Amino acid sequence: MKRLLIAFSLTVMGLSCYGQDDPIVMKINGKDITRSEFEYNYNKNNSVEVADRKGIDDYVPLFVNYKLKVEAAKDARYDTLSSFKKEFLMYRNQQIRSLLVDTKVEEQEARKYYDQLKQNIGPDGLVRVAHIFVQVPQKASQTQLDAAKNKIDSIYQEILKGSNFAELALRNSDDKMSAIQGGDLPWLARKQTIKEFEDVAFKMNIPGEVSEPFLSPLGYHIVKMLGRKQLEPYDSLRSNILKYLEQQGLQERMVNHVLDSMVAASGKQLTVDQVLDRETERLCAQNSDLKYLIQEYHDGLLLFELSSREIWQKAAKDESGLKKFFRKNKKRYSWNEPHFNGAVFFYRDEKLGKKIKKVLKKADENEWAKAVRENFNNDSLSQVRLSAKMFVKGDNPYVDYLVFDSNEKPKERKTYPFFNVYGRKLMKGPEKWTDAKNEVIADYQALKEKEYVEELRKKYTVEIFEEVLKTVNNH
Repeated sequence: MKRLLIAFSLTVMGLSCYGQDDPIVMKINGKDITRSEFEYNYNKNNSVEVADRKGIDDYVPLFVNYKLKVEAAKDARYDTLSSFKKEFLMYRNQQIRSLLVDTKVEEQEARKYYDQLKQNIGPDGLVRVAHIFVQVPQKASQTQLDAAKNKIDSIYQEILKGSNFAELALRNSDDKMSAIQGGDLPWLARKQTIKEFEDVAFKMNIPGEVSEPFLSPLGYHIVKMLGRKQLEPYDSLRSNILKYLEQQGLQERMVNHVLDSMVAASGKQLTVDQVLDRETERLCAQNSDLKYLIQEYHDGLLLFELSSREIWQKAAKDESGLKKFFRKNKKRYSWNEPHFNGAVFFYRDEKLGKKIKKVLKKADENEWAKAVRENFNNDSLSQVRLSAKMFVKGDNPYVDYLVFDSNEKPKERKTYPFFNVYGRKLMKGPEKWTDAKNEVIADYQALKEKEYVEELRKKYTVEIFEEVLKTVNNH
């Protein structure tokens, strides 16, 4: 819910834009909303990718409601909460730090990495081979050596007779990682593998060529040439190199260096956090989109705090209100097929059946699992297994058989051969609000949110300048 709400804020929220010919389209709680700000948000929320596109008149109430909630959150000082500050600054700093990277230096580091890679690969380039490997244990006896040699020779003879190399690798190679790929290995440069293997691989030139069996310190090998190439040009590898260097922490080190330099340039009068504050102000003054982005996340977090504390949590805990809401709207939650709100339980001893039902009858529905655990599973050997939920036909074969009159008796479980159910079969709809708990809470929260916004409209002033609104996207 939190992420969805913040994402909604990114499409609905906006900031003041610049320009002397930017008229005020509305005032909310005495604060000006410019036409360009409204246009930015309206257009963003009604792009071609948006399924539920709205006209300007339909969008205005959504925009106003959002702004009202942000004003209420600020008045409640939710922006002073340490949890809010921590999450917002983490996001803001992530955006700002990425802009402090000197792209020229980053490019130089990527080029430097490429040049070193090319030098390490050398003039022989890269080779790609497949192999079949027969392992020889360290300090192997002569008998073990002979057995390995006989095996690799036998495999080689099959290759000479035309057998499929990949299938032979899959069946016989002791390198199981490559065996499942038909013996294929990634591109190799010199000094990336043992010398004996490298010498054979780099002497081969013709795709499809197969080496004779040879011995290395690890065991016997047969190598098949798949291809050779030189390292690709820098431009074709650039993006992958930059991603790799980023994963290795290059950008982080570069940004830290820039920030440390700025702190030093201030004579250490500024801290890193203060430098980030200063750079945020500078960069946002240069880039309104960045300012919008940061402000959107800021207000999205505020809206989450407000909605969570003032609406969602209160509504979810208002049991009296939920009961009244359910009674008034009971028809909304009717269904077309029977439901079973209860538990299906499995047990080891047939004598436990009545005892389990007695325990469940005394316990609250929300406490059934706890009651079973405390009464029957409080030692190392569990006597009962229980699953409690709202069931419909097809959810569980045991419930289908005992509650929904299925003719197909399910198989008994080996460890828990006895099974039964306990609960309420509901034919046309829920009896209590808890029978449709999630749906009722969601609808009640929506109602309380609507009521909350109505109160905000009474508390804060909203002025909309219709003549300016008519010029949106038309000036």
